[in-house]
Amino acid sequence: MITVSNVGLRYGDRKLFEDVNIKFTPGNCYGLIGANGAGKSTFLKILSGELEAQSGHVSLGPGERLAILKQNHFEYEEHEVLQVVIMGHTRLYEVMKEKDAIYMKENFSDEDGMKAAELEGEFAELNGWEAESEAAILLKGLGINEDLHSKKMADISGSEKVKVLLAQALFGQPDVLLLDEPTNHLDIGAIQWLEEFLINFENTVIVVSHDRHFLNKVCTHIADLDYSKIQIYVGNYDFWYESSQLASRMANDANKKKEEKIKELQNFIARFSANASKSKQATSRKKLLDKISLDDIKPSSRKYPYVAFTPEREIGNDLLRVENLTKTIDGVKVLDNISFIMNKDDKIALVGKNELAKTTLFRILMGEIGPDSGSFKWGITTSQSYFPAENSEYFSRNEQTLVDWLRQYSPNDQTESFLRGFLGRMLFSGEEVLKKPEVLSGGEKVRCMLSKMMLSGSNVLLMDEPTNHLDLESITALNNGLINFKGSLLFASHDHQFVSTIANRIFEITPSGLVDKQVTYDEYLEDTKLQKQVADMYK
Repeated sequence: MITVSNVGLRYGDRKLFEDVNIKFTPGNCYGLIGANGAGKSTFLKILSGELEAQSGHVSLGPGERLAILKQNHFEYEEHEVLQVVIMGHTRLYEVMKEKDAIYMKENFSDEDGMKAAELEGEFAELNGWEAESEAAILLKGLGINEDLHSKKMADISGSEKVKVLLAQALFGQPDVLLLDEPTNHLDIGAIQWLEEFLINFENTVIVVSHDRHFLNKVCTHIADLDYSKIQIYVGNYDFWYESSQLASRMANDANKKKEEKIKELQNFIARFSANASKSKQATSRKKLLDKISLDDIKPSSRKYPYVAFTPEREIGNDLLRVENLTKTIDGVKVLDNISFIMNKDDKIALVGKNELAKTTLFRILMGEIGPDSGSFKWGITTSQSYFPAENSEYFSRNEQTLVDWLRQYSPNDQTESFLRGFLGRMLFSGEEVLKKPEVLSGGEKVRCMLSKMMLSGSNVLLMDEPTNHLDLESITALNNGLINFKGSLLFASHDHQFVSTIANRIFEITPSGLVDKQVTYDEYLEDTKLQKQVADMYK
């Protein structure tokens, strides 16, 4: 358990937290959410002791141990992978090193023998004899094969380092586990393994993540950082989001009687309870949901951008034909005889590990680069709009303001008041529309690119990782906008919920060609998992 008492923190005139009082209790997983810049990562640093609050204090239960996911991926370059994981339990690692140093002595005294015996006792109490096997199990679960366990951190890839540091945080059953964006750079298999690990973890977890599917799977509670306070809500992210929207509607409907509001709340809770999974966390969460009253749900201060893509022209049946596209980059064949026909109403997700292959296909289809061989043809009724994975070239043209930047993409030479209003719906209000485009943050640039696409009126959208750099509110708005989009879509994203709620067709580019499945993303993952299990049986 970790207790936060009257914690406050200011940066100059800006108040991040004020009089925060919370108990994070064992058996629960808390998703810490808040708008960008609200102070989520800062709050985790206060909990871990890395940063000191200006008022109040944080305390752990007696004898309890806290672990945190390290963000410095180059901190342990000269250490072996397995040892880095065990370092997650600081005291156990110290005992191991001290014990080994004594046994290495040439002149082993009686005093050394007594000290060694004392350390052996502590080593056993800390479950030291199981340390290497536990570390190996964690690494394997995250996809780090045994042949890498004895390698130095300097000799493994960046994505592998991320997994090792995650295993380090999970090691040794910490009493309190703090995770800041733990799914970043993880493949789908590692994410699914981590979800199962946290669902079955019996101690306290506090996690910050932009992955809504992950928050929905693992969280029993949401800790909402809003108005400089942190409010705890029972349920996962979807429950918090829907309940905050419900609270806003209720607050705006002054004429509705309290009895009607209570009935609406009861129906709302019943729907979420019925959809709960069979996991132990969901079962305990369901019991808590049933106790929620009207006073427990509150409107959020969050602002959601307005995202809606409206095609100016209805799309015909002849949309896109791709035949035998092949492309080699830097001596590596990234596309090999790719062929497909894109149909009206298709919303196709490009999935798989080969990021370069996906981006290369987008760039060829948009005419930015040519294929080595093969061809493609867009239908005459189509108009395309493109969201590239890298957008910096769009913001280096010395436009004076955001209004000027957007005007160049406005097909009807719209008035300044129209462009200001349009930017306002994308959360650029007041003087923000006068910003220079080159000084925008990553998330602000993405919102500008989405504005450009919305103004185009295109009936086919191509989007390469559009959720990168966006906060949860913007991801949710974009997600809903693409669900409602009446045109066709080809996109790539690592956001599970984004893909699973939008796509009705899945493409995976493999070394042997294109896998084309007319299924949902969850059906695709289930089929892939089953195929792997069958393959493993015959190894």
